[in-house]
Amino acid sequence: MRKFHSLRTASVVFVLLIMLSAAFFTIFLLTLLRALRLLPVLLLSSTFIPFLCLMVSSFVGTVISSVVSYHLLLPLRELIAATKTVAKGDFSVRLNSEGQIGEIAELIESFNVMTEDLGGIEMFRSDFINTFSHEFKTPIVSIRGFAKQLQNENLTPEERKEYTDIIIAESERLTKLSANVLLLSKLENQAILADLAEFSLDEQIRSDILLLEKQWSRKQLEIEPDLNEVTYFGNAEVLSQLWVNLLSNAIKFTPEGGKIVVRLTQDNENVKVVVRDNGIGMNSETLSHVFEKFYQGDRSRSVEGNGLGLSLVKRIVELCGGTISIESEEENGTSVYITLPKKSASESKQS
Repeated sequence: MRKFHSLRTASVVFVLLIMLSAAFFTIFLLTLLRALRLLPVLLLSSTFIPFLCLMVSSFVGTVISSVVSYHLLLPLRELIAATKTVAKGDFSVRLNSEGQIGEIAELIESFNVMTEDLGGIEMFRSDFINTFSHEFKTPIVSIRGFAKQLQNENLTPEERKEYTDIIIAESERLTKLSANVLLLSKLENQAILADLAEFSLDEQIRSDILLLEKQWSRKQLEIEPDLNEVTYFGNAEVLSQLWVNLLSNAIKFTPEGGKIVVRLTQDNENVKVVVRDNGIGMNSETLSHVFEKFYQGDRSRSVEGNGLGLSLVKRIVELCGGTISIESEEENGTSVYITLPKKSASESKQS
């Protein structure tokens, strides 16, 4: 079987082998009967020769088919057993495709890829639940602790205000985390974006910059918008989420007095957006995991966040049919490059 490149070719060869073997043994048996001088007598029966050929062919075909089918169906039996193992929740099972041919080899390789992906999904699901629980538990514990402190009648007005500010901040953190999780879940279950319309993309980015003015003014950051006039056809609400998350991320990791540049350009086919800051940047390890849900590098542990911002950004870019890439270096800032394909209302209706 190892010499054949497909199961169909092997099946044809095996059927031919059975036919040739049956013919060979029939001729051999007839020759033997003639040599023993038994054939002339038996020839008196006109039905003997066809009957003999039928019996020999049936016997030979059954024997060869039994031997061949055992080896031919062995990988399928192993696959069935492995599938039952996977059905019980064990995704570590793998099958060896070495020595298998054509369709069988492809089936085994596909099965191995499937179990590997399922194992990765299960690991991610477990990690997601653990991390999600931790991210929710931390602010809740903080709120409960400071709420208990407020019951102390000996608190000074300054202490009372400090504790209430912490409770408010942690509550806002929980609200933002819940909103981001719900939005990300919604976007991940969407294949396309609805409610598309033409709008001014440069005006939208300006509005989102102003929306975050309180955040960047508090840190005395310099915001440098370099925005060409661009009319874009898409979902304005979802795109606004993209810019807000990108800008919030840049503000969060840029130290006081830093600078953030936002550039918007277009060509005949694409809209290009660059958000560049001179903040703390990321190392190669953090950069390789930056789009993973809840992932936060060591440096970001000291900064308020939940690790969902860039996951949301990536999913929105994917739904828009665009691409995103990030360049970053520790202490030298981060640059985010987004390319979105241009599409008019008429083109959208045609597609």
